[in-house]
Amino acid sequence: MTSILPETSTTFRGLDYYDMDDLLTEEEIMVRDMTRNFVSEHVMPVIEEAYENAEFPRHLIKLVADLGLLGPTLPEEYGCAGMGPIAYGLICQELERGDSGLRSFVSVQGSLVMWPIFAYGSEEQKRRWLPEMAAGRAIGCFGLTEPDHGSDPGGMETRAKRDGDDWIVNGAKMWITNGTIADVALVWAMTDDGVQGFLLEKGMDGFTAPEQKRKFSLRASVTSELVMDHVRVPDANRLPGVKGLKGPLSCLSQARFGIAWGVTGAAMACYDEALNYTKGRVQFGKPLASFQLIQAKLAEMVSEITKSQLVQWRLGKLKEAGKIRPQHVSLAKRNNVHQALKIARTARDMLGANGITAEYQCMRHMCNLESVYTYEGTHSIHTLILGQDVTGIAAYS
Repeated sequence: MTSILPETSTTFRGLDYYDMDDLLTEEEIMVRDMTRNFVSEHVMPVIEEAYENAEFPRHLIKLVADLGLLGPTLPEEYGCAGMGPIAYGLICQELERGDSGLRSFVSVQGSLVMWPIFAYGSEEQKRRWLPEMAAGRAIGCFGLTEPDHGSDPGGMETRAKRDGDDWIVNGAKMWITNGTIADVALVWAMTDDGVQGFLLEKGMDGFTAPEQKRKFSLRASVTSELVMDHVRVPDANRLPGVKGLKGPLSCLSQARFGIAWGVTGAAMACYDEALNYTKGRVQFGKPLASFQLIQAKLAEMVSEITKSQLVQWRLGKLKEAGKIRPQHVSLAKRNNVHQALKIARTARDMLGANGITAEYQCMRHMCNLESVYTYEGTHSIHTLILGQDVTGIAAYS
């Protein structure tokens, strides 16, 4: 008799085919397990409903903050946890096992807003914003992408003009995670001295952040437009430590590092679900997992997840040693996202018609990963970054 909805284990088992735990410190394993338990206990029970309703589960912010997961690599003197890069990567992996939207929130808060304030901000800006953001009492967003300039930040049309002790900012940004709920937006604008970063605060006259609706992907995440219409910004809100595209691009490298780890969590979730499903689903008198085609797909998943784990671990060690280059991050982001999306699609196929339902998570991950494939540098852009690195020839300029 054919089973309709096979029972699947609700206990997530992270794939560790090559004993990767042997490469981790006790602290890194503790942080990984703490985050994994948090996702199982607090994220998984609510994420499907949040995704269906296109709502970000904001009650999770305080819980995430209380665990020290916001800006976790920044110094303790600013209210942060002072963790290493591999611990941060494992946090992203476990959060994205729950949902890409949650990892995106944490990534934007920590890597795209807190990190540049720490790296390029004044001491006053650090003291004001970092403890509040680490505690989840203030939310940040990062404004770089524009409606007509996605992969080409050099074409930026947002402008900031000096007016006495202030700046007047005009322009628009698009596809901004956290924008509508943010208390502060790090907006990059062209000035007479090149691109500079400005901290625009919620409530400033002329500054609005309408939410973008009708998404098929990242539905449990806030995505917004930022509109600046003659917004007056004090010079004290300008990041003094950097000018030019180096500023925003360095922030993207921080975020892409976390993405490379995060998507492996989504891939692990899809593999775990496909494995449990095919072991419990009976067709033609035996479990699906006993068929050669199913085993071939599972073997491919195990292989690609294991390779992604090795890539991200080595990336973390390079970052730890201060040897990391943006091109290293591009390789990891490009490879790991590509493989995670393939694994999600394969898992969806293995679950058959059940794979399109909210009863299972693989299609939610699949849809989310379509966005991750595009944001923080598209797959094609990272391909060209690597191409330029190995040939010395830029194909996109």
